[in-house]
Amino acid sequence: MEEPKLSISQSIGRSISRGISRASGSWRMEDVFATGVGGSHDGRSSRHSMEDEEALRWAALEKLPTYNRLRTTIFKSYIPTDQQQSPTDQMLVDVRDLDPQARQSFIDKIFKVAEEDNEIFLRKFRDRVDKVGITLPTVEVRFQNLSVEADCHVGDRALPTLINTTRNIAESLLASIGISFSEKAKLRILKNTSGIIRPGRMTLLLGPPSSGKTTLLLALAGRLDPGLEVEGEITYNGHKLNEFEPRRTSAYISQMDIHAGEMTVKETLDFSARCQGVGSRLEMLTELAKREKEAGIFPEAEVDLFMKATAIEGDDSSLITYYTLRILGLDVCRDTFVGDVMRRGISGGQKKRVTTGEMIVGPAKTLFMDEISTGLDSSTTFQIVKCMQQVAHLTENTILMSLLQPAPETFDLFDDIILLSEGQIVYLGPREHIVEFFESCGFKCPERKGTADFLQEVTSKKDQEQYWADRNRAYRYIPVSEFSQRFKSFHVGEKMQSELSVPYDKNQSHKAALVYKKYLVPKMELFKASWDKELLLMKRNAPIYVVRTIQIVFLSTICTTLYLRTTMHVRNEIDGSLYVGALLNSMLINMFNGLADLSFTVMRLPVVYKQRDLMFHPPWAFTLPAFLLRIPSAMIESILWTSILYWGVDLAPDASRFFKHLLLVFLIQNVAAGLFRLIAGVCKTMNIANTGGSIVLLSIFMLGGFILPKTQIPNWWEWAYWLSPLSYIFKAITINEFLDSRWTSLRSFDNSTNLGFSVLKNLDIPTSESSYWIGAGALFGFVILFNVLFTVSLMYMQAPGKPQAIISKAEAAAMDGHATEGSSTKKNKEMRQVSSSLSDPNGASKKGMVLPFTPLAMSFDSMNYFVDMPSEMREQGVTENRLQLLRDVTGAFRPGVLTALMGVSGAGKTTLMDVLAGRKTGGYIEGDIRISGYPKKQETFARISGYCEQTDIHSPTVTVHESLIYSAFLRLSKEVSKDDKMIFVREVMELVELENIKDAIVGLPGVSGLSTEQRKRLTIAVELVANPSIIFMDEPTSGLDARAAAIVMRAVRNTVDTGRTVVCTIHQPSIDIFESFDELLLLKRGGQVIYSGPLGRHSQQIIEYFEAVNGVPKIPEKYNPATWMLEVSSGAAEMRLGIDFAEHFSTSSLHQRNKALVKELSVPPPGAADLHFETQYAQSSWGQFTSCLWKMWWSYWRNPDYNLVRFFFTLLCAIMVGTIFWKIGNKKSTSNDLSAVIGAMYAAIFFVGINNSQTVQPVVATERTVFYRERAAGMYSSLPYAMAQVIVEIPYVFAQTVYYSAIVYTMVSFEWTATKFFWSFFLNFFSFLYFTYFGMMTVSVTPNEQIAAIFAAGFYLLFNIFSGFYIPRPKIPGWWIWYYWICPMAWTVYGCIVSQYHDADQLIKVPGQTPDPTMSGFITDYYGFELDFMGPVAAVLVGFCVFFAFLYAFFLRTLNFQMR
Repeated sequence: MEEPKLSISQSIGRSISRGISRASGSWRMEDVFATGVGGSHDGRSSRHSMEDEEALRWAALEKLPTYNRLRTTIFKSYIPTDQQQSPTDQMLVDVRDLDPQARQSFIDKIFKVAEEDNEIFLRKFRDRVDKVGITLPTVEVRFQNLSVEADCHVGDRALPTLINTTRNIAESLLASIGISFSEKAKLRILKNTSGIIRPGRMTLLLGPPSSGKTTLLLALAGRLDPGLEVEGEITYNGHKLNEFEPRRTSAYISQMDIHAGEMTVKETLDFSARCQGVGSRLEMLTELAKREKEAGIFPEAEVDLFMKATAIEGDDSSLITYYTLRILGLDVCRDTFVGDVMRRGISGGQKKRVTTGEMIVGPAKTLFMDEISTGLDSSTTFQIVKCMQQVAHLTENTILMSLLQPAPETFDLFDDIILLSEGQIVYLGPREHIVEFFESCGFKCPERKGTADFLQEVTSKKDQEQYWADRNRAYRYIPVSEFSQRFKSFHVGEKMQSELSVPYDKNQSHKAALVYKKYLVPKMELFKASWDKELLLMKRNAPIYVVRTIQIVFLSTICTTLYLRTTMHVRNEIDGSLYVGALLNSMLINMFNGLADLSFTVMRLPVVYKQRDLMFHPPWAFTLPAFLLRIPSAMIESILWTSILYWGVDLAPDASRFFKHLLLVFLIQNVAAGLFRLIAGVCKTMNIANTGGSIVLLSIFMLGGFILPKTQIPNWWEWAYWLSPLSYIFKAITINEFLDSRWTSLRSFDNSTNLGFSVLKNLDIPTSESSYWIGAGALFGFVILFNVLFTVSLMYMQAPGKPQAIISKAEAAAMDGHATEGSSTKKNKEMRQVSSSLSDPNGASKKGMVLPFTPLAMSFDSMNYFVDMPSEMREQGVTENRLQLLRDVTGAFRPGVLTALMGVSGAGKTTLMDVLAGRKTGGYIEGDIRISGYPKKQETFARISGYCEQTDIHSPTVTVHESLIYSAFLRLSKEVSKDDKMIFVREVMELVELENIKDAIVGLPGVSGLSTEQRKRLTIAVELVANPSIIFMDEPTSGLDARAAAIVMRAVRNTVDTGRTVVCTIHQPSIDIFESFDELLLLKRGGQVIYSGPLGRHSQQIIEYFEAVNGVPKIPEKYNPATWMLEVSSGAAEMRLGIDFAEHFSTSSLHQRNKALVKELSVPPPGAADLHFETQYAQSSWGQFTSCLWKMWWSYWRNPDYNLVRFFFTLLCAIMVGTIFWKIGNKKSTSNDLSAVIGAMYAAIFFVGINNSQTVQPVVATERTVFYRERAAGMYSSLPYAMAQVIVEIPYVFAQTVYYSAIVYTMVSFEWTATKFFWSFFLNFFSFLYFTYFGMMTVSVTPNEQIAAIFAAGFYLLFNIFSGFYIPRPKIPGWWIWYYWICPMAWTVYGCIVSQYHDADQLIKVPGQTPDPTMSGFITDYYGFELDFMGPVAAVLVGFCVFFAFLYAFFLRTLNFQMR
């Protein structure tokens, strides 16, 4: 996309010649620069002459016509002084001609230190505007009496079991016709809130989780879900939301980071800038230039360049992108892919910033920013907020930002604070008065406590008491509603009420403040931007298209060799039916090749929905390029397919027929792509799309006219025949072949007509050439129709995934009684804990002690860790083979001592923890690790240690209580009785404060179920129930707000107080979290220790240690010691002080003390014995199997997405097969009847099987991530786990087979004898089962379910080709017969036919054969089936199930796709 790079001087030269020629019109170059380019003639290049020159240039610029003047500026060259050819490298340049390098160098020069230079620059901008008296457009947002309500399910009905879900579906269907009896409660998310958000001020939105922050932001941005009930009014400058376009006027920055992973950071922002346009920047610039010309003012060159460059529309890459990258600190990863499941990309914190940048590049003056700091360290957050503050103050923007854990220095950047709790506004006004307000209510913020943390805790029932100021008066809990009332009588609240009572004067609103158009950029520009993006994504995804092309070539080769021209003859109708088989393959394989589009489109949808909702472009701007760009690849695939197959199989030898066949294949490809896109657009998620896709495919497949000829299709299905694209393809493709002269010149078998007509009549196909063009025309119509419908579905359907709010019955009752504290908000409500479990802060009430454990110390000496040198670094010329990540790390962790592992990102915190815990799967480890003096053995160590990972991985469909029981039963030793285990689980739940949500479903992170902080505590509890002596925790507080972090840290502290050894890595702790640690191990980049020792009271010891180093500044008052310590020991500080902190530490007395401690701990204490266990696992293999089966059973029972969908699909299939092939089992007169029955049995089993295989893949993939964690924790070996998953499928598949067989067998009316029904049932059951196990097996050999789906799809096609349905076994060439025998589908078809017809001895008519054979005789001759072969068939089918299940278990055990 970028132009070829030129050196800066070249690019300027080129720009000038272009710019001048464009700009000057009648001017000659030498007239413009007449005064001494390169110094005047007498050689004086004094400053005076420079100024004169500049004045002349501005004068030259003034004379240009307005259009050119707005696009031309003076470009001061940013070439270092020593390289300049002449003292005045300042020239007129058209801003559109600046190349990327010139833009970057401009940004580098003007914004060296983002937060400082940004302010200087914005001040210059403001001065320029103020000089000529232009007022900037401003937006004041007001909301009055705003309330938002939602419906939610109550109590245990919220658990998604199969029965509950079925009830919910039935109830919602009844509710749609007005019958309602479900138990739902109204949930008030916001209650009667009012306030003003002012322009030119930074407003911070604070509040505990689930207080309604996101809902308030969405409401103000005009983006609330239409399903919510909203009362009250919101105005911008006095205009209601329906009077203008609020989604254009304001920008909402979401918590979810949804991006196209194949684009780089810069490309993502460029696309966003192109779509959002420049708003009113150009009008303002026009006005500014006009006034400056009148007043004779020359602006500053830099400001002029910046303003002009950011006001130009339609540029592929705008200067505003470079500016945004710089202020968000993203220029380091500017050209890195954003990344997704399939490819590695930027870190989570960087993704968060891209989400922010995507909206900032637009022209919106009002920003609503939702938790933009998740995953960022405090210094980056500070930098971003600082830049946003300057933007607000100097350009009069309106900014409302919600943050989770703002550090004190970040908090102080805000002008106004909104404190929201339980959906009510507790405070809204200037930051200076907020502490005063709470003091007036009787609460005081302690000395070493951040104001933001205090504000989030003071309204919560649990934490309020500690802030009560007057200890002489009895404390009384003050509920949120009372705070809210008191605020109204506080002077800030009174002032706000009086302002709200006077309506905003609409006439004062600047005409450019509000936007009235939906899209600010012309539709054609949006289409071009979208086209460029789609083209780029296609290039990035080239491997996928290459693989598909290879697949097509591969399959066409198989088909060709299967129907090779040497084996094909043109003699009679039976030869004709072989040709029909070849044509069917040509049509079906190209149709099914579109299946890849399905998963591809579903993966793209979230981004498309997001861009639609942000109004980047209308949906057609996405669907049209996607369709047009797919045409060339479809063309290539069609040509390859046709050229290989057509001549190889010896189809009609006529050039015109070749091209007609090619046209059909090309149309099939586009029909398929359009159809699968439409299915993806309507179904939206992979599970439903797989099922929806299979249903549509089954119906167009069954009714395509090739399994049942048209005359035999029942009347009630005839409409579907005309709607099935396959029926038109089948007609056209056969007419094209059989009307060729080589078929029409021969006589048919009964001599009544020619051979070609006979074959077509046999298939119920018209015999006129015109029917070919009707078919081709119909296909073209389908292509258009499907793509139009896909566009429509994207325009009107809601984005997927709205989590359902759940509240307990008690809360619903409290809400009905309007109790003040019964309010509950949003999905993951922290259900109120009334009992304060921690009665004694000194830890006197020690808990979790029912089971004894051995306190163990861990010491490690000179730990080194290496990995193979990454190839990127090799390319940059690094010669070493190994990269060292840890260097001589020595230390010890002791029982009852809480140790923090800290360091900047990339210092090796998690690496050290993984090495010590034995979790690394690669790399080289050196050093000595001892557990209480004995060398560490990983097998025994896994039994006595726990590891809480940073990502909280749990089975999504079990409850909190079940997760803990499962962990306890697998990890506590056999000696502990069942009752003791249950008591211990209960104690751990109390210790970690989980008892009130013990029946909540865990759910998927960020989608449903528990909140982040509840998940963290569950992770800790799952490890605690194993009763470990040593626990490692990776970032237990990341992504949590202050209050949640405090709850988690309290759980951690309780754990330490029981006498266990606990180590935590920690990222950006607040003061109180940091000071709850006893010891600290601090690493610097490169994995070297720079401090290891006690923290001391109020962090005194570590502060003294660093302050003793020469040149380190003293810690400022009230400053966070953790932040200070990381700042003074950073790489930049080391360079400034000329010191290596690692060396400094190694010479200190602390280091000597550590060495002595490690030495002492590396000798076993007297009387101690080494750890020893009889078996590797706590439970026997049978115990492991029963526990795994118990969990799997609940997981499956509560997974309606998977099981209900699959049951529903099977039911639909059964009904469709039954109604389409109604009573066809009775007809036994011709070979066509027989092939119709075989087709029916085959198609139904094949599609249900594929659906089973596809739907099981995501389930297995989700559970596999949990399996990796549990296996690493030593809970079980792979075999019992795999067996449990294999066995839990059986009852579900059995149930599926029962009703499927009953319906199909009855409706198709096969012969009712016990043996025949039993065989039919047996074949169905094992066929469904091997398909399911095949799906599980494909996941176990691939890294994720997307690749598994593509991998499996290739095999479905092979199963299809070799099933013996399209080409009977005797006709398969010898070189392919081996595959026929190992194709599971072939055995299923074999069994189906033989079990039903082994005793059918009536005569049947076969075209092209005399005399009429018996049915069983025809089966033996034509299909080559032996009639007494049922025993071996049954054995083989069972064998396939066992084989796939065994492969699944084997690969699960041997392949590990988790890289650590």
